[in-house]
Amino acid sequence: MNTQHSALHPAIRECAAAVSATASAVRGDQLGDRTPCEKFTVAELLDHLGGTLASSARAARKEPQAGGGDALSMSPAAVAEAAELAAAAWADPAAYEGTTEFGPGEMPAAFAATITLEELALHGWDLARATRQTFPVSEETAEVVLGVVEKIADQARANGSFGPPVPAAAGEPAFRRALGTSGRNPEWSD
Repeated sequence: MNTQHSALHPAIRECAAAVSATASAVRGDQLGDRTPCEKFTVAELLDHLGGTLASSARAARKEPQAGGGDALSMSPAAVAEAAELAAAAWADPAAYEGTTEFGPGEMPAAFAATITLEELALHGWDLARATRQTFPVSEETAEVVLGVVEKIADQARANGSFGPPVPAAAGEPAFRRALGTSGRNPEWSD
């Protein structure tokens, strides 16, 4: 079995389910609210996350990426569906092999899966926090997310995707450490 698949897919599946549940519970009156990701309101975060997840599903299937037109407006229901479709696409072990188109261009498919998990976990938490929901993940998934975030942190900080790290106390749970490593304050509130 593909080791990247066996390591990443259970975490992708769990975070996608959490994103789907979170997005499904977003109310219309919350769309203009701030999020922990300072550059996005709830509506903008939904648009970003939904577009990224649709692109991720295409990447897993090794399909060409859509043209660079205007970003689509994504409803909470569309984001919930995009999360489920991305998780289903990454369920195939072959999705992790070779290269694929994702984001800025061609990259190793396993790295595209890594970015998918990071987007689901961190932006899923952003969405949950902004809409006063919980974003439960198992400790096993939290450990995988932490490993992914630590792996890409320097590159993500260099391109402006992550902010300066927020220090975590010794013994903090893995997901809180992942949030801090990405520059998110686990105690953020609107």
